[in-house]
Amino acid sequence: MALRTLTDASDLDGQVVFLRVDANVPLDGSTITDDGRIRAFLPTLEWLTSRGAAVVLGSHLGRPTRPGDTHLSLAPVAARVSELLGTDVPLLPGVTGDAVWEALEGLLPGGVCLLENLRFDPRETSSEAAQRLSLATEWAEHVDATVVDGFGVVHRKQASVFELPSITSSFAGLLVEKEVEVATTLMHHPQRPYTVVLGGSKVSDKLGVIEALLPRVDRILIGGGMVFTVLAAQGHAVGASLLEADRIETVVGFLARARELGVDIVVPTDIVMAESFSPDAQSVVLGVDELESGPAGAQAMGLDIGPLSAGTFAELISASHTVFWNGPMGVFEFPAFAHGTQAVASALTTVQGLSVVGGGDSAAAVRILGFSDDAFGHISTGGGASLEFLEGKTLPGLEILGWTP
Repeated sequence: MALRTLTDASDLDGQVVFLRVDANVPLDGSTITDDGRIRAFLPTLEWLTSRGAAVVLGSHLGRPTRPGDTHLSLAPVAARVSELLGTDVPLLPGVTGDAVWEALEGLLPGGVCLLENLRFDPRETSSEAAQRLSLATEWAEHVDATVVDGFGVVHRKQASVFELPSITSSFAGLLVEKEVEVATTLMHHPQRPYTVVLGGSKVSDKLGVIEALLPRVDRILIGGGMVFTVLAAQGHAVGASLLEADRIETVVGFLARARELGVDIVVPTDIVMAESFSPDAQSVVLGVDELESGPAGAQAMGLDIGPLSAGTFAELISASHTVFWNGPMGVFEFPAFAHGTQAVASALTTVQGLSVVGGGDSAAAVRILGFSDDAFGHISTGGGASLEFLEGKTLPGLEILGWTP
């Protein structure tokens, strides 16, 4: 069954539309440090308002521990959306309640307002379906349709993502439609050579996607903290580097499976080994056969792939026609250990084909390192959702919109 999209929506002129977005942006105090997720949903918002819809935006921010956590208010988001649209987008005083309903009643066609952090109401993320439905039912009494454009939350059963679309006319927004299109290409129609680049902290977070992609790809490049479990599985000593010892046997299994399928698993040949986890730590580049031979010995920890490996990774990426990247190659937040991530990002910009940055830390990295979004084929807004899609899992927020893998 096909995803219901905005092209399936009937006349929305004068209708009140609940637009579920993902404005879970990083903040420094009240300052948004990366507005990429906001800019990503603007095309859908403008599509709706240009057709006369009155739009109420809904999003979460962080993980509030109690209703009204002021440091997790969506006030900075309202301010930024107002700036980008060039019109006032008021922040409503809550998620539900008389003041909210009164504001929605007065919202004119083409107007936009923003609910407060949806997670201020614990029913939004309740494990009890009845609780989520009770919240969705309150909203449904005041809106005519729901558009889901927060790809970063479609893998969750939440009131605004699953229950509300189930009891109102509901459609995928332009961003979610694009995310599904790109992920489907990665799964079923990649142009070859097809390279996957995986990094980040834990190999356990990526085992599902590795298993799903092994029969589909030509090679997998592995860096970041997760590589040390892979190196340990190959018999290397890794010092005090991040290691999931309980996953070594599982990694041995996927390495054997890759050999059976003829898939190249490419790991670094050199690592930047540091004396401590700090931005100014003393470090030395060592081959993977001698990671404990530096000044810090077995207490050294790997914080980046080495320069030779970065060059190799870049060459393999540039020679590919489809590349999916999820997870930084090192601790990119520390400039001294950002070279590997920088090299991978730069190589993706040269791909003659489809290059996809898989959301999460990878998306944050490319912006922190100064790359523009349009340098890549696609930057996903959903790290976890992207991985679960590629694993072939059912995503509730897409299923309720008619999508079947």
